[in-house]
Amino acid sequence: MAGVATVLKPRGVACASSSHRLSLCFVFVLLLGIPSAHSQLEKLYVSETDLNILVDDTHLMKLIQIGQYNESLQVTANIQHPDIVQFVPQTIDIPGSKEPNTTVKITYDICAYAKSPGHSEVTFNVTPAGYVNMDSVFLRITVMHSHAINVISYIMGWIYFAAWSVSFYPQIYINFKRKSVVGLNFDFLALNIMGFTMYSLFNCGLYFSKEIQSEYFARHPRGLNPVQLNDVFFSLHAAFATLITITQCFIYEREDQRVSTTGRSILGVFTAVVIVAAGVGAAGKLAWLDFLYYCSYIKLSITLIKYVPQAYMNYKRKSTVGWSIGNIFLDFVGGSLSILQMALNAYNYNDWISFFGDATKFGLGLFSLVFDIFFILQHYVFYREGKEFVRVNSSDEGSELSSSSEGREFFVLVDDWHADEKKYDLDVKA
Repeated sequence: MAGVATVLKPRGVACASSSHRLSLCFVFVLLLGIPSAHSQLEKLYVSETDLNILVDDTHLMKLIQIGQYNESLQVTANIQHPDIVQFVPQTIDIPGSKEPNTTVKITYDICAYAKSPGHSEVTFNVTPAGYVNMDSVFLRITVMHSHAINVISYIMGWIYFAAWSVSFYPQIYINFKRKSVVGLNFDFLALNIMGFTMYSLFNCGLYFSKEIQSEYFARHPRGLNPVQLNDVFFSLHAAFATLITITQCFIYEREDQRVSTTGRSILGVFTAVVIVAAGVGAAGKLAWLDFLYYCSYIKLSITLIKYVPQAYMNYKRKSTVGWSIGNIFLDFVGGSLSILQMALNAYNYNDWISFFGDATKFGLGLFSLVFDIFFILQHYVFYREGKEFVRVNSSDEGSELSSSSEGREFFVLVDDWHADEKKYDLDVKA
C-alpha cells in the first residue's frame, strides 16, 4: 500500500458533497430543458391585429408558426363575442417533430365569418402550456353594415375638424376690422386659453411621451392610443389662435373690460389643481397619466361653463356687436357633424352603448350645440338691431356721424361740459 495515499472523509461530509453535486446536475439539466420548452416564445402569431369586415362576409387570415416543436400543440381562439364573429376552425392542431427545425415557417388558414355588426376581441390559448406564449397576441375585429357609411363618417370627421379649426378666425378678423374688442367677453377668452392649454398638455403627453404611453398600455394592453396627430394639431392650433385674440385685447380698444373676479377665482382653482397634481407627480406619488387625466377633466369643466359669461354679457348689453356669429356657425357645423358621426358609427357597428353610454362626450357636444343655438337667437332674434356705442365730442359730432355706415343705429355718447355723459338714440345716415 506504499505510495498510495488514502484520504478518508467523514460520512456526513461525503453525503453532503454528493447531494450538492446532484443538485448542480439537476439545475444544469433543468436549464438545458428550459430552452427546449421555451425557446419558441412568441413564435406563433396571426397575420393581422385589426380587421374590418362587412356583415355576412368572410375574411381569410393566417396563423403563422416560426420553428417546430418537439410536442404537438393546440391553438384555440377565444372570441369575446361569438354572436358577432365566428372562426373556422376555432382550434388548430400543430403537430410536433422529433427533430424540430427552429427556422421553418408554417402557416395555417383561419376563416373569419362576420355574423352581426359590432366589436369583438380575440385572444389565443395554447395547450400544453409552456411551449409558446401567445398572451400578447390578439385580434380586434369590427363588423359593420356598410363600407360607404364608414367612408362618410371618415369624411365627416375631417369636415368638423376643419370647421372647428377655422372657427377661431372670424373673431380675429372682426377685432382687426373694428380695431376694437368691445363686446368680446374676457372671461370667455381666459377660460378658453386655460381649457386649450390643458387639452394640449393631454394630447401632447399621450402622443409624444413614451413613458406615458407605457403607462396607458399597461392599463389597456389591447387598446389604441386615443390621441392622434390631428388631435395634437387641433389643440395646439386652438391655443395659438386664442393667444392671438388675447393679444388683440391689449392692442385694440377695450374700454374698461377685464377678467371678472369670478373668472379669476375659477382660473385660480384650476391652476391650483394643476400645480398640486404636477407636484405630486414629480414626487412620484401620482402617475403622469393620471395627471393628464386631471388636465382633461379641467378642459371638460371649462367647456361646460365658458360660454356663460359671453351669453350673459350679450344679454346685459342687449347686443351681440363685437361677438362673431361666424365663430358660432362654424362651431355649430362642427358640433352637429360630430354628433351625426357618432350616430352613424353607432348604427354601422350596432354600438349604441358608445353613443348614449359616453354621457360626457355626448353631453358636452349637445351642450355646446344648445349654446350655439342660443347665440344665434341672440344675434338674429333678440338683439337683431345691432346697436353699438360710439363716443364723440359735441364739437365734432357731425364729422363722427358722417363717417358712420348708412342705415345703422348707434347709441352715441356725447361729451358736453353742460352735463355728464348722456345717451342719445340716433339714426345715423351718411
